[in-house]
Amino acid sequence: MNLKLVERIVNALLYEGYILYPYRASAIKNRQRWNFGVIYPQDYSLSQGGAEASSMQTECLLLGGRRAKLDVKIRFLHLLARTAGADLHAAEPLEIGATIPAAWQEAVEREVDAPGIDLSEIVAEPRRMTFAFPAMREATPLLDSGGQAVGVIARRQQFIEGTVEVAAERAGDGLFKVAVRILNLTPVEDACRKSRDEALMRSLISTHTILGVRRGEFVSLLDPPEQFREAAAGCRNIGAWPALVGEEGERDCLLSSPIILYDYPQVAPESAGDFYDGTEIDELLTLRVMTMTDHEKQEMRLVDERARQILERTETLSPERLMKLHGAARSLRRFGGAKR
Repeated sequence: MNLKLVERIVNALLYEGYILYPYRASAIKNRQRWNFGVIYPQDYSLSQGGAEASSMQTECLLLGGRRAKLDVKIRFLHLLARTAGADLHAAEPLEIGATIPAAWQEAVEREVDAPGIDLSEIVAEPRRMTFAFPAMREATPLLDSGGQAVGVIARRQQFIEGTVEVAAERAGDGLFKVAVRILNLTPVEDACRKSRDEALMRSLISTHTILGVRRGEFVSLLDPPEQFREAAAGCRNIGAWPALVGEEGERDCLLSSPIILYDYPQVAPESAGDFYDGTEIDELLTLRVMTMTDHEKQEMRLVDERARQILERTETLSPERLMKLHGAARSLRRFGGAKR
């Protein structure tokens, strides 16, 4: 398994949509975020009549013997609310200025890791794992250009908890169906009165499941061999879709993502870094950032470290690197037997 390649794909998807051009907190498209892979608390989901998902399920096919071992990793973002105020408990935010950042939802990466699960054990009985991440509240001084404290930057996180269940069943000779189900069990009082933003603070965001196997191999659900097509059609995936990842032809790793992918997805080698918007192209976004006014760039700097990195990378991009973004031919094929 090419772990470096897999991690690059996962990281790109984990932050998909984190912040969109024009990379400012005031932009309308950045006021309602977190649309991919959200697992809401069960209490909130029930209060919404089930319209908001409180679970995610991945089912896939695995070829192997009972000695096969599974490595399961769940990755998601845990929101961190940031505000600027006169003190930690200020009800009113400070007026946004040249050095005062706007309110923003940052994110902390979380992992739930379950390595070395025996396939034979989860065929006999599903493995259920619980996880929890604590609430947090902190404050740092907010300084003006002269170094004087004018307020505080407050950050807070809500407690979240949930379960991951891993199960397997026989689906044929040497074929197994593996299921991974994630459930958000975070308690929410008066859930029917909570806003979407309040619920998101207790949610799993951009949730992904990574499956690895030893002494076995996964079967593509996009293009299964003929003898496995019926079993593949019987796999039920809810909120995510599994695709093979790694080097072309490898079958020891699956990534189940809320964004549907083909098998063996790749990040373009010409890309110098994330723009958090996979529906666009790096060249277009680079040129758009270059056209920003000084005021717009300053607002972008105040969003968070990820936005600042986009701006700094763009402003220091060499002409040679910019030209590489213009396009690339991945493969050339001759059609109809014509010679040229």
